[in-house]
Amino acid sequence: MKHNNREAKFLGGKRNRIKELISLLSIVSEFIHGFRKLHFLEPCITIFGSARFEENNLYYQQARALAQLIAKKGFTVMTGGGPGIMEAANRGAKDVFGMSIGCNIELPKEQHPNSYLDFNITMNHFYVRKVLLLKYSYAFVVFPGGFGTMDELFETLTLLQNKKISNFPVVLFGKDYWSKLLEQIKVMQMLGTISVNDLDLFLVTDSVSEGMNYINIKLESKYGAPLKIKTSKSRWWYGEKRNL
Repeated sequence: MKHNNREAKFLGGKRNRIKELISLLSIVSEFIHGFRKLHFLEPCITIFGSARFEENNLYYQQARALAQLIAKKGFTVMTGGGPGIMEAANRGAKDVFGMSIGCNIELPKEQHPNSYLDFNITMNHFYVRKVLLLKYSYAFVVFPGGFGTMDELFETLTLLQNKKISNFPVVLFGKDYWSKLLEQIKVMQMLGTISVNDLDLFLVTDSVSEGMNYINIKLESKYGAPLKIKTSKSRWWYGEKRNL
């Protein structure tokens, strides 16, 4: 699909009422499409990270290994659907025959879905995509990345901090990578712009096993062990199908 910059036009200031209504309907239709496609997934864990890492990168390899453990626990692995860390995570899920989903975004330089997806949905609006990546997931893993990854990380932490989403585990991979950011977070704490408890919203680690154990412990304390999270049943009168 050719990128026509609809989002930039929508966010570029007020326009006439008809154009605003058309944009609103476009946003609503994207939400409806995403909800219908993702409604019957097994509980997801979303993995964020850079699209620029290649296969020989340590973070790529860790993301792939972690996704294997996640899929073995029965979770669907969800990513942004593109290359790099996203590809690694989706690839890890398919290594062990797990479910692998991508929620992609239209960009001026087209981001192609990676080849390890059971299915992919593509959004035009970043905020619709972020809602979908958060809505269906019970844990969030953040590997090193750029502006987009930072946006996803801090949006997730802000929602957790303000109890707009449940107390789901967040794991950051790469102690060296996150060290300067952690220093800034400590400054924020000292100045009182965040609370002491906010530092408990996430774990920073270099260990795949430690990250997976942290997710297991937090979810089992919330939902019980062995972990059981209720999934939805299809309703034929809604025109729904379980097979995606």
